[in-house]
Amino acid sequence: MAELKEGQQVAHYRIDGVVAQGPMAKVFKGTDLRTNQPVAIKAPQIAAESDPVFFERFQREAEIGRKLDHPGVIKVFPREDRDGVYMVMEWVEGTLLRQVLAGEGKLTIERTVKVATDICDALYYIHSRGVVHRDLKPENVVLDAQDRIKLIDFGIAGEEGARRLTFGKFSNVMGTPDYISPEQIQGKRGDARSDIYALGAMLYEMVTGQPPFQGENAFLIMNDRLLNHPVPPRELNPEIPEALQEIIYRALERDPRKRYASANEMAWDLAHMDQVAPSARPELEDWRERRTAGPRKALFYAALAAIPIAVFALLFYVSKHN
Repeated sequence: MAELKEGQQVAHYRIDGVVAQGPMAKVFKGTDLRTNQPVAIKAPQIAAESDPVFFERFQREAEIGRKLDHPGVIKVFPREDRDGVYMVMEWVEGTLLRQVLAGEGKLTIERTVKVATDICDALYYIHSRGVVHRDLKPENVVLDAQDRIKLIDFGIAGEEGARRLTFGKFSNVMGTPDYISPEQIQGKRGDARSDIYALGAMLYEMVTGQPPFQGENAFLIMNDRLLNHPVPPRELNPEIPEALQEIIYRALERDPRKRYASANEMAWDLAHMDQVAPSARPELEDWRERRTAGPRKALFYAALAAIPIAVFALLFYVSKHN
């Protein structure tokens, strides 16, 4: 497909201009010529169309999006009869949560609870339909003027029972180091509780102004998550209620079996913090003790991090010689 350009018409849509782009895809603002309403049009970069991994991810994102219909989830419109590789989505006026945090440092407790509760509601909806986001982070949450949320970018989302990507055995750890769950780091596929972990990390950041685990590179961040505990939120912001700190810890449990079993359970606690009893947690006392991985573990996680690079290189080689 030729590259989409400003002023071009595709099916019933006019391309009005680029609003965001990355190495793999562009997002355009467009107009639905039947309704004169704005839409968002996402299309792969020309170079990315020949990438079998990205192409299948792109197609799956569109397929998943068309199945979801919730005010807290970006809507992907039906494909209809049109040529080319692109998806048409609702146009969302708002600001990325990442930009809000960058400008304000941290949010008020009241605002944090509202945003987190709305994210829980959206997560409960997609999880009830067998979809796991797997890359939940502030960059993938839009806030409108009333702080209503919209989850976006289901590029690495998974469906229960769906066939994995060709890259699937290695894509389990795909995501963002600050928010990826311990089980995904260990090479497991991840499920709804992995999204809950990511929300716990976001909740921590919204009230403290920093993610729970930090480091000079992705490996150190993920390694720290497997071996250590974060600074207790109330150490960084004494205004955080003890009940909210407990909710954060329940979402960030290293063992997914100890986390909230559903986003609905987490939402209930956020709405009834007066009934949340703080636990006597060892991590509130021993968080200052920092452990590092032994040589074998360090080698293992370094090798794990190198796997995607090796596989992409192999796929690139195959695509050039076929």
